[in-house]
Amino acid sequence: MTNHVHLLCTPQKANAVSLMMQSLGRQYVRYFNYTYKRTGTLWEGRFKSCLVQTEEYLIQLYRYIELNPVRANMVNDPAEYVWSSYQINALGKASQLCTPHQVYLSISNDTQARQSSYRALFQHQLDAKMINDIRQATNKGMVIGSDTFKDQIEKLTGNSMHPKKWGALLR
Repeated sequence: MTNHVHLLCTPQKANAVSLMMQSLGRQYVRYFNYTYKRTGTLWEGRFKSCLVQTEEYLIQLYRYIELNPVRANMVNDPAEYVWSSYQINALGKASQLCTPHQVYLSISNDTQARQSSYRALFQHQLDAKMINDIRQATNKGMVIGSDTFKDQIEKLTGNSMHPKKWGALLR
């Protein structure tokens, strides 16, 4: 995207995403500043993230991310956007950066059938509620998942995972 990047990461260790983003930020900012003869910070703030209930919502998140350039009117088809993982997941383009998630692999054992089924998921846009849920969860560091999953995470963390209605905070 022109002003942000989407990464879908499944960490193998605690704090792995934070450490990766820290390292990426340091290396890329150094490269960017050197290349463009500038100094100072590059990012507006800390990265935004959310926890995803894998089984039910991960593919929806793939669709959200890979349809983002279409929603932004940058391309007509997700395959046209060269910086997208759609070309890897739907068309079989080789990549050393993307590791297929088990949920993606479970679509089919046959690579061609999996890619075909994956492409079929993109024949329709995401519904507005799913888009809103993903944006809200990401911007507020909440959870994308069922109410039961949100309740489980609330019990584990002590933090609310259900969005508050406007005015609910003002009493």
